[in-house]
Amino acid sequence: MTRNPIIVALDVNSAQEARSLVARLGKHVNFYKVGLELYAAAGVELVHELIDDGKDVFLDLKVYDIPETVKRAVAQVARTGVTFLTAHAVGSVMRAAVEGRGDTKLQLLAVTVLTSFGPEDMADQGYACTIPELVALRARKAMELGMDGIVASPLEAAAVRRMIGPHKVLVTPGVRSAGAAKGDQKRTGTPLEALRDGADYLVIGRQITRAADPADEAVRILDEIGAAWMA
Repeated sequence: MTRNPIIVALDVNSAQEARSLVARLGKHVNFYKVGLELYAAAGVELVHELIDDGKDVFLDLKVYDIPETVKRAVAQVARTGVTFLTAHAVGSVMRAAVEGRGDTKLQLLAVTVLTSFGPEDMADQGYACTIPELVALRARKAMELGMDGIVASPLEAAAVRRMIGPHKVLVTPGVRSAGAAKGDQKRTGTPLEALRDGADYLVIGRQITRAADPADEAVRILDEIGAAWMA
């Protein structure tokens, strides 16, 4: 491997916890996801702090609102210097996000179907199609509207990669090693499976952040991936 594909999910409830995790992971991880919980607790100040410390930031806000609000919010995010921002793969939302991003370097990722969703959730929301069919529909629309990449579970990674081609970004949440607890995720896969199916980045949270030694766990996962790739 020439690039570290791990994005560690800083799903903690305070800036101090986030700083502690980043410090413990040290040189082993350089890309971090800031989601709703941490953003609500620590705000954009922590995002700036991570960037100023040389870290890459994936701001996972899953933007979904009326177009004018989305456009203006994305324009604000674009000024922060984050690498990725997520928006739900809804046509009007994605159009507004692309407009708000303008000519900045911000990369917009379309969230297809949450990894916590199963068939029962699809039925509850009235969808007649399957999860893979909905992911494919939304991924195609995202590409048509100029999004930079897709967020999809490891189970849909191979199909999405075929659809979006080799140059768009594919980020897979719901990634954990064999035997690791799944938590509230329903559609999961191992790091190696996700990479083999075309993922560029793997979002890994609790397996690393709740380990007795987060740095050792991150190194173990990298070794697991690297050894398999070289085999």
